[in-house]
Order: sequence, then structure tokens, then C-alpha cells
Amino acid sequence: MASFANQTLGIDFGTTNSVMALSGSETSAQMIRFAAPSGDSSVFRSALCFWQEEGVRGGLAHEAGPWAIEEFLEYPQGSRFIQSFKSVAANPAFETAGIFEKRFRFEEMGEVFLQHLLGHAGDALGELPEQVVVGRPVRYVGARADAALARTRYDAMFKALGRPVHYVYEPVGAAFSFASRLSDPATLMVADFGGGTSDFSIVRVEAPGTAQRCTPLAAAGIGLAGDRFDFRIMDHLVLPQLGKGGTYRSFDKVLEIPPGHFTDFGDWSRLAMMRNKRTLEQLNKLKQSATDPAAIARMIAVVENELGFGLYEAVGALKKALSGDEHATLDFESEDLHIHAEVSRADFESWIAPDLARIGETVDEALAKAALAPSDIDHVFLTGGSSLIPAVRALFEARFGEERLASGDELTSIAHGLAMIGQSGDLAQWSADDTSAG
Repeated sequence: MASFANQTLGIDFGTTNSVMALSGSETSAQMIRFAAPSGDSSVFRSALCFWQEEGVRGGLAHEAGPWAIEEFLEYPQGSRFIQSFKSVAANPAFETAGIFEKRFRFEEMGEVFLQHLLGHAGDALGELPEQVVVGRPVRYVGARADAALARTRYDAMFKALGRPVHYVYEPVGAAFSFASRLSDPATLMVADFGGGTSDFSIVRVEAPGTAQRCTPLAAAGIGLAGDRFDFRIMDHLVLPQLGKGGTYRSFDKVLEIPPGHFTDFGDWSRLAMMRNKRTLEQLNKLKQSATDPAAIARMIAVVENELGFGLYEAVGALKKALSGDEHATLDFESEDLHIHAEVSRADFESWIAPDLARIGETVDEALAKAALAPSDIDHVFLTGGSSLIPAVRALFEARFGEERLASGDELTSIAHGLAMIGQSGDLAQWSADDTSAG
């Protein structure tokens, strides 16, 4: 595709998936598609794979996206697979990730990721446009998320593009995309459910042809979404087989195994980092004192043998199945761990009920910021993979009524809107404040 100076590249750098779109006007944008190993797709998995290779600069070769998954599955024992690394962007406790003998800062992993994201876009992107718009969460993942730190890390990561970068709240991008479907003025709420965050924006949309078609009114977000739902499944069905809830002997006492041993199973970014000498030594020591050493042996096998990818793929498949069926099965088979569990949708909904309650509170926060009641909202656009979960949709049906809900383009709407926002004139009105939400 030919590239022109007046084009805008929209980048939705997501926790689970990343997407790019290219626009030359504020009314349309074209998705960048990738010739992935499993077939042509506009969705690029936010994953990295590193492996040692002689003759490569620094001794480490790497891939990203679906190509990273392919490399990892071919040689899991000789590689390091990292997914969802976006979730550590605002974490002050995260400094570097140990990958073989090297330490990588967040921005260094990000630069590697961007290198492959753009490289695999190839002719579909052409020359990089002068204008780049990147989405950011309304609220980052983590109880003590530092938005200013995340901005610093994002700046360092995207500096590799060699272009000025404008940041826009991710749900605002989705709102702009949805507005292109509307022919009448409306007040719109966008609910964006990513892997790490659930973000909500309210936008006033004027009639087509209006000088300023969209005006942002309010935004709110919370650092939990699809990854948290995945962990609820892990916590109930997988971790008990890895020792959670078990005990160990300390002198003449029998104590419960500290829950901290299982915290890193909460998301991919931390689970991938558990394969290090210090952690494995701690787990082997725990195994010696555990009352059920076989369970700890299974946990060690998950870490040592890089079983986390397969586990989370199985968990994701279960979650997806429960969006369409009342019952589904979690199936995972490996040499060291066997899981077969029947799950009802009602069970899953009970596990995520506390998370849904907090999401509901955040929706109400966005309405309060805009000084609007649910009845003032004309359309609610649900986007992101977790928006397909029936209990999530029911939360919005209860507040707004089913007739006002809309969905579609769950994985691509943000990038589509970001690219068009870059063509809307005054980018400053859309730029996300760097420290207003953390």
C-alpha cells in the first residue's frame, strides 16, 4: 500500500492482542492485515519469544505475535515465551525481565515487539506515516498502578518509531469508530473490555458534516478484565492441583502454604517470569516440606516445562465456550498435569461476580463524571473479547436496556477509530491526560 504524509497510523497495543489501522480521512480507515502462519488476520498476538542462537547479534533471536507462538510450540524447552507484558507498564515493582542471561526493561521488550509488528505488516503498511496515534487505557492494571511511569515507558517504547506519538484513551478510539455508523446525533457510551483493563468513555456525537462531530464527555476505568476472569478459572480449577490451599510442615507445626506462591499465576506477564533459578529453588524447598509434595511437583513442572501457555489456552477456550453454552469442559493434558473439569456457566458467573460488581461501579463512575443518568445514553457500544460474556452483557442490559446495546468488531474497533481520530483536525482535544488515571 502506498503511504502518504497525510495518513495516520492507529495502533491499539493491547494486553492480549494488538491491531493497526491506516487512515487518510476521518470517515474511514483500513485495517492492517498480517499473513500469519495460521492464516491472514488483522489481529497480532501481544506475545514475544526469545531463544539463544549463535551468529545473532547479542546471541538472542526473537519473534513476536503468531510467529512467536509458532516458535515456542516448536521448541518450548529452549525458548522463553512472554505474553501480556503490557500489564507491567504501570507497575513500579517491575524493573527488568530475566531472559536467559540478559535483563530486559519494559521498553526494550516493547521495541522488540514493535520491530516485528511493523516488520510483519510489510507492504500492507508500506512507509511509516508521519502521524501515529496510540491507544492507552483509562486506568492501568495494578493496585498501585503509576500512570506517569507507564507514560514514561510508553514514550521510550514508541520512540523506536521515530515519529511523534499521540495518546488517546482506548474506548474513545472505539467511540470514534462506532460514531461513523451513526446518522443522527446521539450520546454514546463505549465499554471496552481488554485483557488487563475495562474502560468506559462517554462521547457526544453530532450529525455527519458537523465541524466537530465527536466531543468526549467523561471516562472511567478499572484494572481488571479478561485476564482476571481467566485467573478466576485458574484459581478454582487448576491451582488446587498445584498445591494452593495445601499445607507444609515447619518444625512441629503444620501451616497453610502462603498464597504468595500462587500470585504469579494471576497473569501471563508474571507466570512467564517464574522460570528462574531463585523461584525454582524456593519451590523445590517447599516441595520437601509440603504435606502433598506431588502437588508442588506439578507446579514446578508447569514452571519448568513452560506449561502456562497451554493452560491459559485451555482456560480461554473454556471461557469462550461458556459464552455460548450453559456447560463446558476444561481439558488439559500433559505428561505432568492432567485436568478434566466440567463447568457450568452459573459456576463461572459466581466466580467473576465480585469483578462484575466493581466493573458496574466503574460504569456508574463514568456516568457521574458526565452528570448523566443511564436514560440519557442513546447507544452503548460493547467492544473487546470479554464483551461477549453473557454476564458482562447482562450488566449493561440491566442499566440501559437491551435495545440500546450494540457490538461488533470486538478486536479491531479501537485501532480503526484511532486512525480516524488522527485525521479529525485538532488532536489535542482527544489526547489522553498522562496522570489523570492510574
